[in-house]
Amino acid sequence: QVQLVESGGGLVQPGGSLKLSCVASGMFFSMAGMGWHRQAPGKQRELVADISPEGSQTYAASVKGRFTISRDNAKNTVYLQMNSLKPDDTAVYYCTNNIGYWGQGTQVTVSS
Repeated sequence: QVQLVESGGGLVQPGGSLKLSCVASGMFFSMAGMGWHRQAPGKQRELVADISPEGSQTYAASVKGRFTISRDNAKNTVYLQMNSLKPDDTAVYYCTNNIGYWGQGTQVTVSS
């Protein structure tokens, strides 16, 4: 079965950086679009970034220029590099694929 396992979340000060990783299994990773969504307390889930099998990327306006999504097909892994973090980035971050699977989520907290 398809599994998406995230790691790399944590507590960081405003202006800091974190890198999230998601290892996929049970799917043809190199042929799949992958993405990162997030959900903050009391807010709807939103798409943060996604990447096509060919490597084309799209970003939410709120993170463009600060976050970078990438993938390593040899490792079945998608990454989210997050720089210049703000308190508004605090959320549970979920790894997703283009056939509707979600990981369990990893908490990112930006606070001084």
